[in-house]
Amino acid sequence: MTNDNRENRKHTQRRKELVEGIRQKGIRDSAVLMAIEATPRHLFVDTALEKRAYEDTALPIGSGQTISQPYTVAAQTELLEVKKRAKILEIGTGSGYQAAILCYLGADVYSVERHDKLYQAAKQILNELGYRPTLKLGDGTLGWGAYAPYDGIVVTAGAPVVPEDLIQQLNIGGRLVVPVGSQKSQTMIRITRVSEDGYEEERLQNFKFVPLIGEKGWD
Repeated sequence: MTNDNRENRKHTQRRKELVEGIRQKGIRDSAVLMAIEATPRHLFVDTALEKRAYEDTALPIGSGQTISQPYTVAAQTELLEVKKRAKILEIGTGSGYQAAILCYLGADVYSVERHDKLYQAAKQILNELGYRPTLKLGDGTLGWGAYAPYDGIVVTAGAPVVPEDLIQQLNIGGRLVVPVGSQKSQTMIRITRVSEDGYEEERLQNFKFVPLIGEKGWD
């Protein structure tokens, strides 16, 4: 057996173990768990961190950002209730890992990143994996009005308040999943647009994200 084959088997086994751990933490959506198991997270981190890629923890990816903890990615994705061909907007492309999960689930993915280095790296790895999300370099706190409305919007950084632009870009029936709070700790919030002017808000568990920077986020 070649070293590449041994490494592939090792990564496959680690992903299975990661998924089992996430399941034990409460993730129940079988499609989300399948996406986590199928997505090669080690390709989204620096080679120096490859051995830690399947730990259930956030890892640095440069530019002061992190690739989110797999459980967090799974939890946010589960809250979105992604259907095939759903139009999903991601705020904070980062490594591209969350976008890959959404693409695997069959969503039409739009994603905004403010760091050029991360934007370029994410675009490259997603293309190599055969995914073609629509990516943009810019201020994600403003959303992406050109392609609105969206069936789901996920924010992968902690906001001081829920950005109003994102609420307005939801489809009726669409869900916004966003962590809101201080720069040290945030509460996950899911907002569902139930009518033209009606919204339902759910406050869920606490998480810790890097700050959401931009006009409608932190300075």
